[in-house]
Amino acid sequence: MKPDRVVVGVRKPEVADVLRELYSPFLRTERPFLAMTPESAEMTKYAANAMLATKISFINEMANLCDRLHADINDVRKGIGHDQRIGFQFLFPGPGYGGSCFPKDIEAIIAMGRRTGLPLRLMQAVDDVNDDQKQVLFQKISAHFGGALEGKTLAVWGLAFKPRTDDIREAPALTLIDALLAAGVKVRAHDPEAMENVRAIYGDKLYYADRPYGALEGADGLAIVTEWPEFRNPDFELIRRLLAGHVVFDGRNTYDERTMAQYGFTYYGIGRGKR
Repeated sequence: MKPDRVVVGVRKPEVADVLRELYSPFLRTERPFLAMTPESAEMTKYAANAMLATKISFINEMANLCDRLHADINDVRKGIGHDQRIGFQFLFPGPGYGGSCFPKDIEAIIAMGRRTGLPLRLMQAVDDVNDDQKQVLFQKISAHFGGALEGKTLAVWGLAFKPRTDDIREAPALTLIDALLAAGVKVRAHDPEAMENVRAIYGDKLYYADRPYGALEGADGLAIVTEWPEFRNPDFELIRRLLAGHVVFDGRNTYDERTMAQYGFTYYGIGRGKR
């Protein structure tokens, strides 16, 4: 309803005129109407999503380097985001992108290059980095427990690939859950909207809590995978009382490290090291 621009693919100028009139109510703030060939319009869609996915994989790779160099990706993100050539959008580290658009569009554009004899090495790297990033939370969990995960219980907050949806397609949380189950971990999960979709896949392999705090009871740690607003300002004292192990694996850098330390948590973020 409030687009940055409208892109249409047309063969004839008169078709563009009809579409320009159709879209005019949505472009009253002088946003551009761009008419081009259908090939260019389709490529515009793929190129836009490819750029956004690239920004996500870029900041995730920088975050992983920050972990090793004892830098803080939040500071680095601010330092580069204020450069107007870069900006802040899609420059937040996390457990990788999911959903229906980015994964399939990156795969599609790689396939287009392969089909035309042009290897798209950057796009392949974006895809590879994202696949690896979906393993980062599990790697942090495994390292914390010294690889001895059999019989542990972990609470997982956030199952959808992003907030305000029940969409779990390509969701990083599912990659984490698969790895935890394979390692013999019991999973207690909560999501405000995506619970039934996850239940349809995993059935009784998980415990489904109808509230965030219900997932914490007796768990050896908490992993945050989706940045739902409901998780931003929790009762940390209650979390501490409910968790059997006072460790938080924050896949979205939701919390302030000093606050976590004050409440006695061992805290792992993305690109922030162990605090």
